[in-house]
Amino acid sequence: MPGYRVINGTWGEIWLDGDKVSELKGLEAKITIQKEDVTMCGVLAKDTKITGWEGTGTLKLYKVNSRMAVKLGDAVKKGRDLRFIIVSKLADPDTANAQAERVVLKDVSFDDLTLAQFEAKALGEIECPFTFIDYDFTDVIKPE
Repeated sequence: MPGYRVINGTWGEIWLDGDKVSELKGLEAKITIQKEDVTMCGVLAKDTKITGWEGTGTLKLYKVNSRMAVKLGDAVKKGRDLRFIIVSKLADPDTANAQAERVVLKDVSFDDLTLAQFEAKALGEIECPFTFIDYDFTDVIKPE
């Protein structure tokens, strides 16, 4: 596989509840598989059984607007647990056959809200950690 086929994250995009997030710096979403140990008589090795999973992630944004304060601010003060959908797309133009990977994260719940953060001579950035309880791949990049 030639190096130019490695996907460049610069081409990543996301939509938060259908609105394109143009100030996107990065996104990470992953699942942690939860397992229980299974020990059996006559077997020295420890085995495991999957008992669930937890979806977590972080949305990294440049501070360009008050998007997250508008989406979460009043609801948090009133004790409302808002849920969102994040759609991510990664489509490097150098991908074989112009393929894209799209993932839909469902029931996204943000874990905190940055009210203010700035520093002299520094670009404004915020991180928005979240959890989610479902996901679907709507497009995948197939191996050549």
